[in-house]
Amino acid sequence: METKNMMIVGVGGQGTLLASKLLGRLLLGKGYDVKVSEVHGMSQRGGSVVTYVRWGEKVYSPIIDKGQADVILSFELLEAARWTEYLKPGTGKIITNTQQINPMPVITGAAAYPQGLVEKMQAAGMDLDAIDALRLAEEAGSSKAVNIVLLGRLSKWFDFTEAEWLDAIEQSVPPKFLEMNKRAFQLGRQA
Repeated sequence: METKNMMIVGVGGQGTLLASKLLGRLLLGKGYDVKVSEVHGMSQRGGSVVTYVRWGEKVYSPIIDKGQADVILSFELLEAARWTEYLKPGTGKIITNTQQINPMPVITGAAAYPQGLVEKMQAAGMDLDAIDALRLAEEAGSSKAVNIVLLGRLSKWFDFTEAEWLDAIEQSVPPKFLEMNKRAFQLGRQA
């Protein structure tokens, strides 16, 4: 099997690391060799966070180079646009939350949040699946469930069963948040 590459990108505090660990657990359970690498920016200050997830028969490095990502799972719209050069030309897919979180230059007034990002990425020929994951997470019971909503959406593009995904969620989240996360997953899957 050819090695597959995914980047999970977002802003600190959005749950990108939990999402990568959950996905890694699922892939390991399916018998793949998996490498996960976390790159923290100013994650605790709302800065960019990137996680690489690579899986296949044998994976030697956790790092993904430009043009190699089969999937970019983005928790924030500008982060999706920021990492597009890593997308595999012609076959790569971006799944993104449409939520906009202002980076520091926008907060300080030094820059404006770019407008029309979905349209610009589509016009550049990118295969883009954009959903309002924040609204769905709030519907499930918590704005912090954006990560699980996006994993639900991502699950549509994998051959794993819904039960396998739910099992990985059960193994990854505290019991008191389990039902809410299962709802978030279902809402993302059905979006």
